[in-house]
Amino acid sequence: MRYVNRRQVLGSLAAGATVAASALAQGKSASKALPIPPASTTPVELARDESYWREVAAYYDRTQGIVNLEHGYWGKMAHPVQDAYVDATRMVNAQNSFYGRKDYDPDAAMAVRRIAEALGAAEEEIVITRNATEAVHNLIRQYRDLRPGDGVLYADVDYPGFKTAMQWLESSRGAKVISIELPSRADQAQILELYMQVLDANPHLKLMLITHISNQHGLVVPVAEIAKEARRRGIDVICDSAQSWGLIDYKVGELGVDWVGFNLHKWIGSPVGVGALYMRRGSLQKIAPYPGESDPEHIDAATRVHMATSNFAAVLAIPAALDFHQAIGGANKEARLRYLRRLWTNEAEGMAHIDVLGGSDEESWSGIGSFRLRGKASIDDAHNLQQVLEKDFGLFTVVRKGLASGGCVRITPQVFNSPGEIGQLVDALHKLKT
Repeated sequence: MRYVNRRQVLGSLAAGATVAASALAQGKSASKALPIPPASTTPVELARDESYWREVAAYYDRTQGIVNLEHGYWGKMAHPVQDAYVDATRMVNAQNSFYGRKDYDPDAAMAVRRIAEALGAAEEEIVITRNATEAVHNLIRQYRDLRPGDGVLYADVDYPGFKTAMQWLESSRGAKVISIELPSRADQAQILELYMQVLDANPHLKLMLITHISNQHGLVVPVAEIAKEARRRGIDVICDSAQSWGLIDYKVGELGVDWVGFNLHKWIGSPVGVGALYMRRGSLQKIAPYPGESDPEHIDAATRVHMATSNFAAVLAIPAALDFHQAIGGANKEARLRYLRRLWTNEAEGMAHIDVLGGSDEESWSGIGSFRLRGKASIDDAHNLQQVLEKDFGLFTVVRKGLASGGCVRITPQVFNSPGEIGQLVDALHKLKT
């Protein structure tokens, strides 16, 4: 049996990040280079360049039988990423433990290095996880600086599982839980003012959870400004960036927080099951090692997570995902997704029977938005609306809950969705009133 040279395979993965490996049955173009944006074009101008985004869309397989406007669950792999993942899967399966025990660690370290470079972090500050949920849950559970009576704060726009975890700190650690409700439409100044009011009213606060972009309606929270004030008051901040990296363009240092959980399988476009944990250098003493791990000097961020045997091939495909994301450009992707969102929210805001949720200024918006029928805010109402959109109009969306104002339907287009598909949503919104 011919020996499979791991380095040759990994070399082909890197090449696959630059050139798609093969033409598959669904009409992919063979040996297509990555979609490089036109020179001297601003992100705002490029957002409206339909010829370029048609080129980008050709790198993706499309959902069959429906217009899919629900890409906030996980992001689709572009063809070069999918090819890299398939090649890595074959190599790992063939080489098995001979690869896993001898050569995986330096390859995983390379993936960590690429993540750190993309986020503007140091390698020692990044740990690969399976998802942002694993990262944030570990941060909440292993936060060691709480005493009975200390306050912990979360908001209605936070991820439901994280709110439950914050509530668990009350029963397990004696913390006092405080929650904040944000308006269904808000701008940056309003959000910041509401947080300042809560901080003033609760001087015993010790820990805050802040969501960078809400999974319910895409609201952008001014994390840096809130975190700056929290730090001044001695309050620690855990940031949930599960939806934000790749949806908007930023570096992790801009958030001004010690700990952040990320997904790479949403807007970065890696295989499913890849996330990352950021732990700022010098912050580890406040987060205990994962049970069973040891780090007496608090210098090894990797001890805060225990992934055990993971999907090696998914980790090996991280560089290809970052290559494709960076070829388009983070600012360009953000501008395109904002443009697609505005195509429907600007129209919907003029419809008397529709309530649009999310930002009330552009700085508070992302490419995600949500809506409900006016006067119908229950979860059942949202489920009924989602079903009407799917069955009557051929549009796939998702129900979101957890907002103090009620349930809603979330719209999350991707870079391969077209203005025509968003137009189908707008047509449906008009017809919902009848």
